[in-house]
Amino acid sequence: MSDNEQFVALLAGAPLFGGLPAAERTACAEKFREVRFAKGEMLFARGDPGTHLYIVGEGQVRLAIATSEGRELSFQIVGPGDLFGEIALLDGHNRSAEATSLAATTAISLERGDFHRLRSTYPAISEAVIAFLCRRLRDASDRLENLALYPLEERLARFLLAALRGRPEVVGRRLPLELRFSQTELAQLVGASRPKINAALAALEAAGAIGRTSDRLFCDRAKLASIARSEDE
Repeated sequence: MSDNEQFVALLAGAPLFGGLPAAERTACAEKFREVRFAKGEMLFARGDPGTHLYIVGEGQVRLAIATSEGRELSFQIVGPGDLFGEIALLDGHNRSAEATSLAATTAISLERGDFHRLRSTYPAISEAVIAFLCRRLRDASDRLENLALYPLEERLARFLLAALRGRPEVVGRRLPLELRFSQTELAQLVGASRPKINAALAALEAAGAIGRTSDRLFCDRAKLASIARSEDE
C-alpha cells in the first residue's frame, strides 16, 4: 500500500474528512505529510504557534496543561484514528495545551494554509468542523458533569466503558484493555490522586468488574455499566 493509500484509509475514519466522497478524500490526502515521534517527544508546547493538525496512525499522544510551577494536568489521551491540534489551527491563536508522545508514534499532519484551502474547495469540511467542535463541547460538558456529580468509582467505570466503546463483546469472556499510560495519568484524566485511583481500581476488582495484570485490565462491561449506572452495555 502506498503512502497516499494509507493516508486515504486514515482519513476515512477521521472526523473532518470521513464524510467526504472518495475522490475528494484522495485529493485531501495528497496535502498530508507523515511525521514520526519517539516515545517522550514533545510534539508542541503550550504557547507554540498552531501550524498543523494531526491524525494519529500508530501510538498514543497525551494532551496536557502544565503550570509554571511544574504541576501538570492530562486531559486527553489520543490514539490511532484520533485527530488533535485543530483548535489553534482554526482560531489562529497559539496552542492552548502541550502534546507529548507516550509511545513511538506515527501520525499524518496538515499545515494550516493547506487546511483552509481544502475547506474552501470542499465545503463539507466546514460542516464537519461544526459537528466535530459540538462533539468536543459535549464531551467536555460530560467530563465536568462526571467530576462534579459522580463518586470516583463511578467516574472510573464510566471512563473504562468509554475506552471499550466499539469493541465487540465475547460471550463469557472479559474484554482486555491496554491503557498504555500510567496510573498517575489515569488519575488526572478522571480527576483523582494516584492513591485514590489505586483504591478505586481495587474496588472495581473486588466487585468483579475488572481483573488486573501488570500491563492491562480485563473488563466485564455489564458490571462496569452497573457500577456506572450507565446504559452503555
